[in-house]
Amino acid sequence: MLDFRYLKAFKLTAQYSSFSKAAEELKVAQSAISRQIKLLEDNLGEELIIRSSKKVLLTEKGAELYKALTHFEKKSLEIFQSEDHLPLNIGILHGLLINWFPPLLTEVFKESAGEINISIQDLNDLRVGIENQKFDIVFGTENIQSELLTSLKLFEERLVLISKKEINRKRLQDYRWIVYSGHDHLFKLSKEKPESILKVDSMSTIIQLVKNDLGIAIVPDHLLNKEDNLKTYDLTTVKPSAIYMTTLNYKKLPGRLEELTKVVRKKIK
Repeated sequence: MLDFRYLKAFKLTAQYSSFSKAAEELKVAQSAISRQIKLLEDNLGEELIIRSSKKVLLTEKGAELYKALTHFEKKSLEIFQSEDHLPLNIGILHGLLINWFPPLLTEVFKESAGEINISIQDLNDLRVGIENQKFDIVFGTENIQSELLTSLKLFEERLVLISKKEINRKRLQDYRWIVYSGHDHLFKLSKEKPESILKVDSMSTIIQLVKNDLGIAIVPDHLLNKEDNLKTYDLTTVKPSAIYMTTLNYKKLPGRLEELTKVVRKKIK
């Protein structure tokens, strides 16, 4: 395996056509530069530099290697300089995208005009997506702490039962259920199902339907307004679900991620 120090010593020597100038830039003795290039030549089995007391000349292979190293250095700089211009890929649960994320997205775009791609996924696909770097950041209900990933708890979502009028909580099956999915908490609260079930994948629409007295539903309490004029019932048997933001375990967040996480942190303070 090639030692990068040897490549650096060779590249600078070829660039300046001088062992002494390469040594000066790397802050080492000239003899160290000469020795590193000799070790590189031995490793490659090729002569790279023709040495003389007056001038440093590159062999044909040396010239090819210098050209390749210069190209590599240029492309490396382009990669890191353009990193913040890469698209930001976000994975998120459907409910969070519909009911919570839009105001944050609005604020992010006020600060930056970069490209953002948003993908709705279930919990398992969010985890797989962030581990495989399909997503730069995900928002869900899973707290992931590992060598690769870290999650920040954003807030707790307390669920409440809502209705337009007073209801008998012991006979929920007597009312139409307006549910978000087949895993809705209403199915867990009542052993019996009602004759009528309406499934809607929009919390705002569910609340509006309950306001229109079309049935009962379970929703996060932070989505309700006093003006809704609805009956609310605490669900002591349903634990609040926490919402997390998950990223790779960066020591320093890339710029395109830093702006979004700054907005999110400000929101939860």
